[in-house]
Amino acid sequence: MRDVINISLPKPLSNIVDKAVIKGAYASKSEFFRHLLRLWTTAEDLGKSRKELEERKGKLLRSLKDLR
Repeated sequence: MRDVINISLPKPLSNIVDKAVIKGAYASKSEFFRHLLRLWTTAEDLGKSRKELEERKGKLLRSLKDLR
C-alpha cells in the first residue's frame, strides 16, 4: 500500500523537477522524489558505515575472501 504525501515547493525548485521529467530522466514527479529518497537513505547508510570504520568498529574488506 502506498501513502500519498503532498509537498509545496518554491517555483525554482518546482521548475527543476519539471525539467527533469520533461527531459525524460524520470517518468513522473513521484519517481523523481522516490529516487531522491533512495539517494538520501544510501547516503545515510554510507555515513553510518564511515563512522563505524572511523571508530574501528567496522571491518574493512580488502577482497571477497574477507567476507568469510
